[in-house]
Amino acid sequence: MTNKTILKALNGETQAVPPIWMMRQAGRYLPDYKATRAQAGDFLSLCYTPDLAAEVTLQPIRRFGFDAAILFADILLLPQALGADLWFVTGEGPRLSTITSDADFAQMKSKDDIHETLSPVYETVKIVARELPKETTFIGFAGAPWTVATYMIAGRGTPDQGPAHALREGNNALFEKIIDLLTVSTIEYLDMQIKAGAEVVKIFDSWAGSLKGDAFEKYAVAPARKITTELKKRHPNVPIIGFPREAGDGYIGFHAKTGVDCVALDNSVSPEWAAANVQKDGCVQGNLKPSHMVTGGQGLIDEVRHIRETFSKGPHIFNLGHGITPDADPDNVTLMIETLRETV
Repeated sequence: MTNKTILKALNGETQAVPPIWMMRQAGRYLPDYKATRAQAGDFLSLCYTPDLAAEVTLQPIRRFGFDAAILFADILLLPQALGADLWFVTGEGPRLSTITSDADFAQMKSKDDIHETLSPVYETVKIVARELPKETTFIGFAGAPWTVATYMIAGRGTPDQGPAHALREGNNALFEKIIDLLTVSTIEYLDMQIKAGAEVVKIFDSWAGSLKGDAFEKYAVAPARKITTELKKRHPNVPIIGFPREAGDGYIGFHAKTGVDCVALDNSVSPEWAAANVQKDGCVQGNLKPSHMVTGGQGLIDEVRHIRETFSKGPHIFNLGHGITPDADPDNVTLMIETLRETV
């Protein structure tokens, strides 16, 4: 038995007040984060300095009292550990050396060679696990193979993941080798996070929505199933959250197809639709529009109450439908939490 509300929800328990955490809760909207990042010097140095990465992981817990902390890291640390060059351009985001040929792929490391690069991340996990309040759940994470592959193939984020789709269709053998390498490497990465102290892990498939039909089944569902199946063999009591963002009807049956304990929902689906079609199969997470963290006010209050009520008949973790944005007002985060936890 556990007193941790997140773990209760992930075990299928319906609670009068759902637990809450927030994607990107440790980040650029917080002045304390900005100060710590300045101390680190740059984003990657922050990710790879365990004391500072642990500090920014813990900041929103101290400030807001969320029910879970999520590891501060980046989904592109894994391709860097596999041998890709990674850097960040201020105001524009990440850049990677690309994999577009078999010769490029041949330069990649194996799943067994990632841990030296990622060892600072595991140390961050150990620090946070030691310092978190006893009632707070610790969530580790990784990017899903498809989403990480889109960056590795294009060398950056793209509006439509076009380069990855082009490689998938034009050189499917190479594309599948990339997906397979990322799948087995993600298993090892999350396994080490769990061994270091993560109590839950989440698989972020931020670009799942651009996979349609059979491609969604092959490159969003199947890798998630492989990762979940293997992690459950090694850690049968560790829950897994899947987030196939903008999957639409692909959310239906995602619990059963992949074995995840919870399906995180973006805000392109309504709570009513998700309660009827997804929550019936297990815990759901979501799905407040991140824009409410900017605008606040009665609109925020009404939508928090609406989501809480709509998902009140089953296990639910309250969250945003995507990550909080840098222009969000921390006072609106406080308002969201107070509204969710008001006497009902």
